[in-house]
Amino acid sequence: MYEKFYGFKEEPFRLSPDSRLCFPHSSYRKAKAYMQYALHRGEGFVMVTGRPGTGKTTLIGDLVNGLTQSNVQFSRLTSTQLEAEDLLRLVVLDFGIKGERDNKAMLLHRLGQYLQRLHHEGRRPLLIIDEAQDLSASALEELRLLTNLQQNNQPLLQIFLVGQEELRDLVLSRQLEQLHQRIVAACHLNPLDEATTREYVLHRLSHVGWNGDPVLDEAIFPYIHKYSEGIPRLINLICSRLLLHGMVEERHQLGEEDIRTAIESLAVEQLLPTRFTEEAQALGA
Repeated sequence: MYEKFYGFKEEPFRLSPDSRLCFPHSSYRKAKAYMQYALHRGEGFVMVTGRPGTGKTTLIGDLVNGLTQSNVQFSRLTSTQLEAEDLLRLVVLDFGIKGERDNKAMLLHRLGQYLQRLHHEGRRPLLIIDEAQDLSASALEELRLLTNLQQNNQPLLQIFLVGQEELRDLVLSRQLEQLHQRIVAACHLNPLDEATTREYVLHRLSHVGWNGDPVLDEAIFPYIHKYSEGIPRLINLICSRLLLHGMVEERHQLGEEDIRTAIESLAVEQLLPTRFTEEAQALGA
């Protein structure tokens, strides 16, 4: 809707992850560098954590896009509170290995044969699990055991765990001490500060053909940062509502009054963090 009004090639602030528009802020660059470092080493676990909406899934997409021309054979799963054997079965199926009705012993045998074949072909398997905080301790322990599969003292499988902050607490628990010792890199995606929030907004706009329409008053950025708390997904939500408001009101310059109206409407719909609801609703008064 508003993208046509302002002449954009596409929507700049969709809520769904889009690695094409990823903004490489400092903690994002660090996380990606840690992942690439671990890939270079070819062993162990990498753990990436962050609050919901901080760009973890976008980071995975960005990393995977860079693997298309490499020798890495990856499987990308989204955890759905799986127990150990169900997770193993899903890993086997996602790598394209037949075994829908096999027992656990046969699943492990088939997976081991597949990993050895990749090793002989000079290819490296990588397992990426998103929303890994939902895995049970037994499932995470099963993953650790998979990294014991080796050929000529070389691990046959590398695993990246990506999830919300609870994942770190789970991995640091006593029952997963051995998995913790296998982690070669761990990093956290932080929310954006106010200056970086402004850079993020302009970055997204520049990638969809923004030519200065609408004109954005500098006064809008402190509001965007405060009510999004620097979370990219919430920044997208606020900016999308601001541009929708601009289209409805046929405005080609958006300032403080407009951002206050947009934030108030989101607060009324209870789409902002709860602690801001009453304050944000009062903006339009």
